Amino acid sequence: MELSKEEQGMKTVQQVAALCGITVRTLHYYDQIGLLRPAKTTDAGYRLYGDSELARLQQILFFRELDFPLKEIASILDSPSFDHNEALMQHREVLSLKRERLDGLIHLVDQLLKGEQTMSFQEFDTTKIEQAQQKYAQEAAERWGNTAAYQQSSKRTSGYSKEDWARISGETEQIYRGLAAQMDKPVSDPAVQQLVKEWQDLISRNFYDCTDEILAGLGEMYTADERFAKNINQYGDGLAQFLSDAIRCYCAN
Repeated sequence: MELSKEEQGMKTVQQVAALCGITVRTLHYYDQIGLLRPAKTTDAGYRLYGDSELARLQQILFFRELDFPLKEIASILDSPSFDHNEALMQHREVLSLKRERLDGLIHLVDQLLKGEQTMSFQEFDTTKIEQAQQKYAQEAAERWGNTAAYQQSSKRTSGYSKEDWARISGETEQIYRGLAAQMDKPVSDPAVQQLVKEWQDLISRNFYDCTDEILAGLGEMYTADERFAKNINQYGDGLAQFLSDAIRCYCAN
């Protein structure tokens, strides 16, 4: 592949994936949903990323550390009021707390290696980190999150009790386990498609109106985002891909 002088200063999708520890497929999906577009695509179809794209990718990965959904990250970064430096300061606060916790754990290990019988457990506490993450997530969403789905979800979930969340978690687990039990069947099987419908209904009932378009995007995210895939695959090896394919089939029909 011959590149122009300008293009030679850019990175290919393979180089960006290797640099950041994410997959090429994930970067392709980020492009597909408009979260991270390449600076340009060559005539041969190669995606190329410049400094501004890499800076945006940094922010995406920071927000992923806070468990923001990908579509909300796109909304935040594209907001006219988004403050890059303020976001970095918030990221730094959370990361500093994580570092303090790790330093404490290392110190505890060193004491134990020296033979000291230190029965201390406070080093394992993640409360401060979780509180900081929740505080930042709420502030960021309030300031920069403006999608209809986010607003609808926030309004509905704001009044949920522990019992509500336990119910939703139980219903979610039931659907995942049901799908895992059907993985020997084709995704077009009526039993599989019924479970996809139940999943769509669960989202619409508890969070936001999950249209077929939104559901299709979620299906892609379940495999493109490693965190979602890992969570779903705990119910069955390869379940994330199976669910993604089943959703694709459901939305096509």
